[in-house]
Amino acid sequence: MINFDLEVDASGLLCPLPLLRLKKALQEMESGAIVKVIATDPAAHLDFGVYIEQTGHTLITFLKTPEQQLFFIQKK
Repeated sequence: MINFDLEVDASGLLCPLPLLRLKKALQEMESGAIVKVIATDPAAHLDFGVYIEQTGHTLITFLKTPEQQLFFIQKK
């Protein structure tokens, strides 16, 4: 598993709340830190993908199961 600095559990939340939780977490982190986000919103990967592309952060890994999605994102 990937080492991370902060975990954000956005399980049960629908758009735009998972993205807002991610943004808040990244604002509090140092450059190079990694956040793990747990989301159950089926569209979270779309929202996160656009946000990451626009802001320059790095998606290290994206894992999807029928129950949830896991994102490991490194702050730029």
